[in-house]
Amino acid sequence: MSPAITVATGVFEDLTAIGLKTLLADEPSTELVADGVRAEDLPRMLAELAPDVAVLNFGTLPSVSVVRQLHEEHPGTRYVVIANRPGAAEANQLLAFGATACVPKDTQARDIVNALHLASRGMQIAPRPTDVESGGAELLTPREAQVLEKLQDGMTNAQIALELSIGIETVRTHARNIYAKLGVSSRRDLARLSPAGGVSPSAPLPA
Repeated sequence: MSPAITVATGVFEDLTAIGLKTLLADEPSTELVADGVRAEDLPRMLAELAPDVAVLNFGTLPSVSVVRQLHEEHPGTRYVVIANRPGAAEANQLLAFGATACVPKDTQARDIVNALHLASRGMQIAPRPTDVESGGAELLTPREAQVLEKLQDGMTNAQIALELSIGIETVRTHARNIYAKLGVSSRRDLARLSPAGGVSPSAPLPA
C-alpha cells in the first residue's frame, strides 16, 4: 500500500474548512498535517512541514503572484487552488504561475481526493471546459507569466522592459499574446483576474 500523501490547507470559509478537514481526516490515503494556514504563514509552514500538496483558497490569496512565489521557493510541494467557478483565464493564469491544479469549489469530494493524488504526482489539472467560461485557452509561457505579473502590478511597458531586460516592443508582443490567451482586452480586465481585484467569496464544498 502506498504511503499517505501529506496535505496542508489554507484559510477557507467555515463550512468549506470543516468539509475539507473531515474529508481529509476520513480518507486513509491522505494525512492532514496543517489546516487553516494564513497566507502570511504559508512560507514558514511549507519550510517546516514540506507537505506533498498544499490546498489554497483563491479568494483569500492577497495576489495571484503568491502562487508563483510559493512554487519558486518550495517546488517540492504541489499547489491545488480551489476557486469559485474559475474561468479559463483564471485557471490558465494559476497554472502558468505554478499551481498544479485548479478546481471549482462545487467539485465532488471524491474528485477533490483524486485531484490531490494526481497533483502529488505532478499532473496539471484544470476545470473541464464545461466548468469554465470558455475552454481551450493556451497556457502562458514562463516569460508571458512574468510580464502578466508586472502588468497586474501596474507597471508601464517601459518599466517592464527595464525590469526584465527586454525591449519595449517585446513587452508589447507578450502583452498582446497574454490578452489573446486569457481572453481579455485591457489591463483593467487583467486586474479582475487577481483575488485582490474583487473575486467574490465562493460557496462551500459539499461535506
